[in-house]
Amino acid sequence: MASDKPIKAAPTAKDFKGDVAPDWCPGCGDFGVLRALELACAKLGREPHEFVTVSGIGCSSNLPGYINTYGMHTLHGRALAVATGVKLANHDLTVIATGGDGDGYGIGGNHFVHTMRRNVDLLYIVMNNQIYGLTTGQVSPTSRIGMKTKSTPFGSVEGPVNPLAMAIVTGASYVARGFSGDTKHLAELMYRGMEHKGFALIDVFSPCITYNKDNTFAFFKQTVTKLEETGHDPTDWKAAIEHSMAWGDEIPTGLFYHDTSRPTLDEAEPVLGEGGPLAHRNLGVTKEQGAAIIRKMM
Repeated sequence: MASDKPIKAAPTAKDFKGDVAPDWCPGCGDFGVLRALELACAKLGREPHEFVTVSGIGCSSNLPGYINTYGMHTLHGRALAVATGVKLANHDLTVIATGGDGDGYGIGGNHFVHTMRRNVDLLYIVMNNQIYGLTTGQVSPTSRIGMKTKSTPFGSVEGPVNPLAMAIVTGASYVARGFSGDTKHLAELMYRGMEHKGFALIDVFSPCITYNKDNTFAFFKQTVTKLEETGHDPTDWKAAIEHSMAWGDEIPTGLFYHDTSRPTLDEAEPVLGEGGPLAHRNLGVTKEQGAAIIRKMM
C-alpha cells in the first residue's frame, strides 16, 4: 500500500540561506565563500539541522550568522577547540569551522596544529585575505614579506606561514585551496571536504578589497591555476608538499593532499563507538543529581 506521506524534497542552496544579510564590505571575497558553502551543504544532501557552523572572531568569523545551520560564534582563535567538542559530543553532525587567517593561523595557531594531528572529523574553511581586516588593516600571519600595512608602514620583514605545507606535515588528511572568485570550484572542494572522514582544511583566497591592495581579485585571477588540470595525484605526499610551496607567476588551487588511511578521533576513541553519540545517551544520573550539579556549578 502506498504511503500518504508527502515525499520530502532534497535540500537546496536556498534552504541554507540565513535570515540575516551579511554586512561585509561590498565586493568582499567572503560573499563567494558563503555562496559556495550553501551550494556544498545542499549537495551533501543533509538537512540544515544536521550541520553546525563554528567560528572565532573577525570579519569572516561572522559567517555562522549568515547561514541556516546551527551555529556558534566563539572566542578569538578558539573555533577549532569548540568545533572539536561539538564533534565529540555528537559525531553524527556535520561540523564546519570558519574563520580568517589571523584567527586561525595566528591567534588560533596552537589549536590548528593539534586538531590536525588528532584528525578530528570536521571541515575547516579559512578565508585567507592576508591581512587583519576587522581591526582595519594590520599585517597578518600570511602577509608577504615587504607588504605595507598600518602596522608595517615600511613593509613587513616577517616571513609568512604556509598553512598548506603545515597541514600536510602535521596530519590533516584533506588539504585544499580555493579562490572565492571561482565559486563552482570552491563549492566542489567544500563538498568533498565534508564527505571526507577526517580533518579537512580548505584555505581560501578571499580578497579584502578595503585594506589589502596587493592580493586583489585581479591578482589572483591572473595567477591561480587548478591542480586538477595538471594530473596531480593528491595521494602523493611528496608532490603535495612541493605544490604547497609554489608561489609566483602561477599559484595552484585545488586538492593538494588526500589520505583515507587514518582513523578519525571519534573512530579511534572506544567510548564514542559504544551506544551512539554522547548527546543522545542517558546521562546516568538522576534528575535530582543533575540539578544538584548545576546548582554547584552556578
